[in-house]
Amino acid sequence: MGRFETPEGDVTIDLSSVARDILDYVSRPVAARTPRGYERRMLDDYVPNESAYIPDNLKAHLNKIGKPIVAERAAGTFARDILSRFLIDLSWASSRLEGNTYSRLDTERLIQFGQEAEGKDAKETQMILNHKAAIELLVQESTDDIGLNRFTLLNLHALLSDNLMADPEASGSLRRRPVDISGSVFTPLAVPQVIEECFSLILTKAGAIGDPFERAFFMMVHLPYLQPFEDVNKRVSRLAANIPLIRADLWPLSFVDVPERAYVAGTMGVYVLTRLELLRDVFVWAYERSCQRYVVIRDSVAEPDRFRMRYREALIDVISQIVREKKWPAENEILALEDRIVESRDVPKFVETVSQEFRRLNEFNISRYRLRLSEYWAWFRETDGADSGA
Repeated sequence: MGRFETPEGDVTIDLSSVARDILDYVSRPVAARTPRGYERRMLDDYVPNESAYIPDNLKAHLNKIGKPIVAERAAGTFARDILSRFLIDLSWASSRLEGNTYSRLDTERLIQFGQEAEGKDAKETQMILNHKAAIELLVQESTDDIGLNRFTLLNLHALLSDNLMADPEASGSLRRRPVDISGSVFTPLAVPQVIEECFSLILTKAGAIGDPFERAFFMMVHLPYLQPFEDVNKRVSRLAANIPLIRADLWPLSFVDVPERAYVAGTMGVYVLTRLELLRDVFVWAYERSCQRYVVIRDSVAEPDRFRMRYREALIDVISQIVREKKWPAENEILALEDRIVESRDVPKFVETVSQEFRRLNEFNISRYRLRLSEYWAWFRETDGADSGA
């Protein structure tokens, strides 16, 4: 087990013995660690669907907990169902992993109402707004262009780094100059042509991986390791990891409650040891935590009635017309008005639904049917609406 301190309290993550060894090594003073450079063999040796960063039994576990048990829906549906929560969670958690001091409540106020937190650095506010824009790109209705491809990754970087780069030209562009990793003995690649080549190979191999969790974790490993951008690499990798999950209609990965030290140590393990066991343990724990959160959110939100959604305008038209004409909501009146606006097989259920709506009709919900208060009371007095169930 690994115990990590966070501002919200201690967090315990189940770590393998190898992961604990990695944590011990990367926790040593910088002077006690051996300098390392980028080892391309780690990327070259990976064969999609033959190599495996995540064991099969663990993939099966993640797929089981990650798939909501409901009827089939279009890819990305679940991320859109909980978009407002996901926007806040991932914007806050991903920013916090970069040292951002916004609270979750501050983040919610900024995203929902545009209200900046007092006493915060402008960069922190910009970081969260950038996350919001980037996450919206991932869960937009039209996802044909969104995937683990060059278009998406460069646009994610452009959005996440907007107004935060020392050189604005570096936003949305692959790196053309050397960079250092603060607090690390790792030196990333410096040759632009090799960076370009490795970036393309990462996308090619990721696109060939069948399992969405293997694909997600592959991106979390290789994007930060390559450092294809001058900055904001880990942020891009966290959002990119969500792409295969969203496309497979799995619960997204929000990184909520992930201790910064655990995440950074896992990433450093890749940098300086080319070992991924610690980062994998953190990834699995983070995903289990996300699933627990979104299952609770899903269960707290009622599923919309698809029949009512389909015939929303027809219900409004029929109910409002009956009220305005001061008629009883009898079956014959409903049938007379539904003609040609409801499919024949749906007529019985439509009549039943209209009747149910009239039983619930009162002065406090008439705006659903675009009725004025005077129209409602005129109908009520004429028909003795209380006896009709209104």
